[in-house]
Amino acid sequence: MAESKGTVVLIHGLWMTPKSWNGWRARFETAGYDVLVPAWPGVTDDIAGLRKDPSILNGLKISTIADSYAKVIEALPEKPIIMGHSFGGLMVQLLLDRGYGKVGVAVDAAQTAGVPVLPLSVIKSGMPVLGNPLTINKTVLLNAKQFHYAFTNSMSMEESEKVREEFQIPGPGKPLWQAASNLFTNTGDSKVNYKKTDRAPLLFIAGGNDHIVPAKVNRKNAKAYRAGVVEVKEFPGRTHFTVGQDGWEEVADYAINWAAAH
Repeated sequence: MAESKGTVVLIHGLWMTPKSWNGWRARFETAGYDVLVPAWPGVTDDIAGLRKDPSILNGLKISTIADSYAKVIEALPEKPIIMGHSFGGLMVQLLLDRGYGKVGVAVDAAQTAGVPVLPLSVIKSGMPVLGNPLTINKTVLLNAKQFHYAFTNSMSMEESEKVREEFQIPGPGKPLWQAASNLFTNTGDSKVNYKKTDRAPLLFIAGGNDHIVPAKVNRKNAKAYRAGVVEVKEFPGRTHFTVGQDGWEEVADYAINWAAAH
């Protein structure tokens, strides 16, 4: 039996479950890595069950999610490669800031605190949550049009519906409200030390056709860092659903190869 190349921890994003990483997990395991895909607190791959009763996710905070992943990583025999998608990409940044992980890859990552860039497509994508103050301690399930605009805008509506039905769960509103409230100041649950000199190398992967987190957001986020290895790789034409969109293999291979090289 071949020796493992190391451990990869994959962190899913808002409205998704660990299931969204199935392709990447299998590909990395085939490449010789041990892969863990822990869920956010309260999240499972029981899509139907969570749609029926998502109350366990009500009020879930960014810090609670980050703490849960810290415990997973603390139990490992060595530091892993950490990769995250969307809000999972924010978790990657928070975990590296705490000293966890030997390298991080943030895919279509939600921005950390004090990164004041908010394109119109981000505002539109976030309106199902941020347009209603009552969602702060509740969950929101995107409808067909909202999901298509936010996640799968380059797909047909029919293709988008298949993705939505297979993967989407109600998303807790609290993390979005927290991230939005800290756009202009480096405070709160999404705060990081941008001058940290011993941070593990960090790669941002951006999608050129991403509505929720346009590439300009990732570039702005990367520029906020004042120390350490921080790079940005943009894949033109890719949406926010880049982890499952056709051609995801190219993105996954770039991510793991960059991580291995650093």
